[in-house]
Amino acid sequence: METEVRKTLVLTGASRGIGHATVKRFNAAGWRVITCSRHPFSEHCPWKAGPEDHVVIDLSDGGSIETGVYELRKRLNGGPLHALVNNAGISPKSHNGGRLGVLNTEMPLWKQVFNVNFFAPMFLARGLIDELMRGQGSIVNVTSIAGGRVHPFAGAAYATSKAALAALTREMASDMGPLGLRVNAIAPGEIETAMIGPEYKEFAKQIPMRRLGLPEEVAKTIYFLCSDASSYVNGSEIHINGGQHV
Repeated sequence: METEVRKTLVLTGASRGIGHATVKRFNAAGWRVITCSRHPFSEHCPWKAGPEDHVVIDLSDGGSIETGVYELRKRLNGGPLHALVNNAGISPKSHNGGRLGVLNTEMPLWKQVFNVNFFAPMFLARGLIDELMRGQGSIVNVTSIAGGRVHPFAGAAYATSKAALAALTREMASDMGPLGLRVNAIAPGEIETAMIGPEYKEFAKQIPMRRLGLPEEVAKTIYFLCSDASSYVNGSEIHINGGQHV
């Protein structure tokens, strides 16, 4: 009897919020989860896999991504990669916590935001393409409701990088579909995480479902897009916002 291969996920931005919920969802389903962040694995983290399934990558630095991809391929050891979830993202604020618009976002910050939010997902997918093809894998890019409308709190660089990532998702789906890969995006709205302030709670009154979303609800959709249940879903962007976009 042939032994079933344990599926593997590479996930960026795993330490909190949506990323942390995604780790738990895939782990519960028996997947191996390899996490990536710019910080070393914390000895205080309860994640059972530990440092052997954590790779340090600074997604704002092309050289670090190249080194990180090499390390990820070593961890995969020629085996298949079944899913890549590009969840990491940065949304900088002004020194007093305010929104950064077009006129007051400095060029180095624009570049940093686009490196992490837009270029990193592409370079990771390209760097891991052989392993993804072996696993007939699924790629999920995490965009945002801010990519399709001006948002009162998310800044201009963040919003435009997420809009660009949505377009990149379509391009990746077209280019990688013939290779047996599927590429989709999820666009969360207001999700209740540690980063959410009181202003977001007030904002919930404008959402048709009258509440913020939960990280676990987003993680379930990510899992769906990486499972056989979505085997003919490609090039889509799924809104997870309680109807906020309507």
